Amino acid sequence: MGSSVTTNVGAMTALQALNMTGRDLQTVQNRINTGLKVATAKDNGAVYNIAQQQRSDLAAYEAVRSGLDRAKGIADVALAAGESISDVFKQMREKAVAASDTSISASSRAAYNAEFVALRDQVASIIANAQFDGANILGGGANLIFLANTSGSQTITLPTLDLSLTTGAGASPLSPAADVYLGTTDDLTSAANAVSARDRVAASLDFVNSELARLGAASKRIESHNVFVSKLQDAITSGIGNLVDADLAKESAHLQSLQVKQQLGTQALSIANQAPQTILSLFK
Repeated sequence: MGSSVTTNVGAMTALQALNMTGRDLQTVQNRINTGLKVATAKDNGAVYNIAQQQRSDLAAYEAVRSGLDRAKGIADVALAAGESISDVFKQMREKAVAASDTSISASSRAAYNAEFVALRDQVASIIANAQFDGANILGGGANLIFLANTSGSQTITLPTLDLSLTTGAGASPLSPAADVYLGTTDDLTSAANAVSARDRVAASLDFVNSELARLGAASKRIESHNVFVSKLQDAITSGIGNLVDADLAKESAHLQSLQVKQQLGTQALSIANQAPQTILSLFK
């Protein structure tokens, strides 16, 4: 096309190039401002879809971790209380063994019995206070079930223990149906009572320690799975970053390049706009 004052092709071409540079510059600036190369669906629909799904999984795993943290708290409180009960039973056994001696005086037996009864009654108080977020797993009842994954297809069980004393007189250590064999009315008022209490406390102590071992194993599993979920969250977060995070060093260099390109484009447009002026010189 020849020279024309009506249509300036050079200026239009320069303007299109300048506009394209401006759009590229805006894109780079958005990446630098947000730190993301894919911030919205229009940046890259497929990658945005994948990233959003992974963000959803990440949030779901956070809910799983919250449940596992609660489970760990319940287990830790129960273990601390159970260990206290075990210590109480050890002291009660000592008093019962001493009181089973037929040669001790009445005043000594009364002193042993007073200490024994105080320790016996302390068990119920320990169990009543072994709560975390309203949950108490030392008084019997159904086991607690916690989610282990986001779909609910896997769970972790926290066993409920029954460390309460037998109501009334204690059960025989030979009874297979008994849990804690010591009763709420057992005492050391006589040598015969002391012998019975001694055997029941010893059996109860064995039972409590075995139950604590079972609870400890469950607590360890919960803690290990919680660590795994945490590592899984870190891996998902890293994967999302690989998909959508912008390389700021690269974008910074690109920004400077586009700024120079924009300046050159502005100059090119200015030159193109001056081209019709050369036509006027032909008519002088």
